Amino acid sequence: MRKLIMWNAISLEGYFEGEKAWNLDFHELVWGKELEDFSIEQLKSADMIVFGKKTYQGMADYWSKEEGEIADYMNNIQKVVCSSTLKTANWKNTIIVKDAVTEIPKLKQEGEGKMFVFGSGNLSESLMKANLFDEYRLCVVPVFLDKGRRLFNEGLQYQELNLLEARSLSTGGVILRYAPVTK
Repeated sequence: MRKLIMWNAISLEGYFEGEKAWNLDFHELVWGKELEDFSIEQLKSADMIVFGKKTYQGMADYWSKEEGEIADYMNNIQKVVCSSTLKTANWKNTIIVKDAVTEIPKLKQEGEGKMFVFGSGNLSESLMKANLFDEYRLCVVPVFLDKGRRLFNEGLQYQELNLLEARSLSTGGVILRYAPVTK
C-alpha cells in the first residue's frame, strides 16, 4: 500500500504561506544543498504527487518551464490534482480527482510507493481531518512571519505523533518527520 506523506515548509508560528498567495520568500532562508538533496531524495522515493487545484496550477506553471534534476522529476512523475471544479489538467502525467477524501484511499491501495502532498493547505486540512496521512514531513524555517496562512487550523482532532527523524540544516532550518500513533 502506498504511504501518503505531507511535505511543507512552515514558519515557527506555523504559517506555510505569507500574507498573500504564493508568498513563499521565507522558504529561501532554509534552501541550500542539504534541502535540495532532501527534495531529490523525496522525489526519487515517490511514485505520485498530490496537489490541490491552486497549488497544482502554480506548480504546473513553474515546473513545466524549468530544467534540471528536480524539474525532470516534477514533470515526469504521476500527478493527481484534487478539484471539484477543474475541467482539464495539461501538465504531463496528471489525473483529476473530484473527491479527495473518497479517492485518495483508493489510490493508496493501488501501489507500493509514496504519495506526497506538497503545499495545498485546503487539501491537506481535508486529508488530516479524514486521518489519511501516514507521515508528516515539515521543514521548520527559523522566522516569525507575523501574518500568513496557517497549515494547521482549528478543528483538527487530537492525534498523537511519533517522531521519526529530526534533521538540522546548516541554514538553521529543521526537518521533522512524524507518523501518527495508531492504537
